[in-house]
Amino acid sequence: ADFARAVEVTFLGQVWGTTAALARMRPRDRGSIVNVGSALAFIGIPLQSAYCSSKFACRGFFESTRAELLHEGSHVRLSMVHLPAVNTPQFDWCETTLEYHPQPVPPIYQPEIPARFILEAALSGRSTKVIGSWNKMLVVAGRLFPGLGNQYAARGAWDTQLTGEKVAADRPVNLYKPADQEVDHGAHGGFDSTAGGFLDPSFLESLPKTARTFAAAVGRTVGEKAKTYRALASERKVQS
Repeated sequence: ADFARAVEVTFLGQVWGTTAALARMRPRDRGSIVNVGSALAFIGIPLQSAYCSSKFACRGFFESTRAELLHEGSHVRLSMVHLPAVNTPQFDWCETTLEYHPQPVPPIYQPEIPARFILEAALSGRSTKVIGSWNKMLVVAGRLFPGLGNQYAARGAWDTQLTGEKVAADRPVNLYKPADQEVDHGAHGGFDSTAGGFLDPSFLESLPKTARTFAAAVGRTVGEKAKTYRALASERKVQS
């Protein structure tokens, strides 16, 4: 039930919002809609299967809907901005079964940065924007080398999602109802001290370890490919 609810909110929430706007904009033949995507719409990571699958679906919905508008010759503009990890209250009140408090996968950005790009997309009508050089690299890896992306995520995207702080039993949860009806928590989450983006000192310090993780992922991917090719070659030899 929790998985279905997360998918309904993350994916269908964006679908219903877009279709409601299109119902008004298409007859007028004008308007601008911005869908919010994620680098995780291109590469799935552990511990976030509901979110990742929803963002993959959002990207598919966006591309199909944009193609339909182009086919119609519509002047309604549909854009999608793919966000990096953002320091919003999302991780302060998300449902979790983890022992330790979850966090966005670094590098983490403050919400004002994606907000600026979303506004820019709404005004310009640019079709797609991926925010952050690190995320652009992940998107390329996910598209061109999906096996490598999986190996890297398996090794490098587990511990980086966890803090050393245990989850409080009385923390608010917003999966089924808003957690901010009584108090406005603002736009920032609990990671202001490490939300400096790619140049944040904490992220830069982690790069040597990240490089080793990436190298291990490359080695494992190459090994698996070689094993597959050997098996295929052996099978062909037997058949001949």
